[in-house]
Amino acid sequence: MVVAGGGDREMMPDVALGCRASDHAFMRLCKEGYLVPRTPAVDAVPPAELPKRVVFHDGQLVQRPTPLVALLTMLWLPVGVALSLVRVAAGAFLPMRWLLVALRALGVRVVVRGRAPPPRTTGSGRGAGVLFACSHRTVLDTVAVSVALGRPVSAIGYSVSRLSEFLSPIPTVRLTRDDRAADAAIIRDALAEGDVAICPEGTTGREPLLLRFSALFAELTDDIVPVAIECKMLSVFHGTTARGWKGLDPFFFFMNPCPVYNVTFLEKLPHHLTCGGGGGGKSSHEVANYVQERIASALDYECTGLTRKDKYRALADNDGVVPVVNAKKKKHIA
Repeated sequence: MVVAGGGDREMMPDVALGCRASDHAFMRLCKEGYLVPRTPAVDAVPPAELPKRVVFHDGQLVQRPTPLVALLTMLWLPVGVALSLVRVAAGAFLPMRWLLVALRALGVRVVVRGRAPPPRTTGSGRGAGVLFACSHRTVLDTVAVSVALGRPVSAIGYSVSRLSEFLSPIPTVRLTRDDRAADAAIIRDALAEGDVAICPEGTTGREPLLLRFSALFAELTDDIVPVAIECKMLSVFHGTTARGWKGLDPFFFFMNPCPVYNVTFLEKLPHHLTCGGGGGGKSSHEVANYVQERIASALDYECTGLTRKDKYRALADNDGVVPVVNAKKKKHIA
């Protein structure tokens, strides 16, 4: 804190901050003075009572780092790191049909609800595969869908780190996001080879809200299955970040003692509610909004019109655009 004096008001500092009654003497030397007590006289307002809901927030810690919480976190850290490495290794190297049991043995539960469609080898219309449109909680969402299905599906993503791609137990398809036509062609190629999972929100969220769904997926196929995904029991670390390195997101998620992934397969969209339905079908935006509403209803979440750009402008002061050299698909042997 810098204190300056003088008789000329124009030469006085603008603002003075103090925390004790004895600070009044130097605060009079400034144009404005504010006293901030060390111990607030009022408690912090609970999130539910805030005038505006907190939609976007960053940081890896789930709980406020009070002295006790900080101590417990430091004590858990060595165990959490070792457990995370084992869990990531299990996901990267074990066959998909064993993952559900292996993860459960390691303390990670994937709870499956609803009835998933069987794999398709042939099909009619605009693609042979089924498109799973998922809510987006962490980078592991599409992996959780594959574990729930018991078979690998291609994951459509954008800002996925190279490390996450390397460790992923399922094929990953990287979009450009700069060229809509190129992205559409990439997704069509993936659908021609089999089922795909995509998160139309474009970025992860932590609050019980859904961001606006991109309509591109609705234009490419009529075989759309909404998937409501929810993460629970994240007691120590969040598995997402906007400003940090995304390659560590899976490790932070698996550093929680007993994380839970709830995967709910909803009913496949009726043909008349798709873009290729009778009577001209629905517009892609109508289909995307309908899928968003279905998932929000299943999760008891709220639909919003906010987008990925809104999140990154609020948290990282950018549009969330990551340069992409080329879009390649990682091959796996099932």
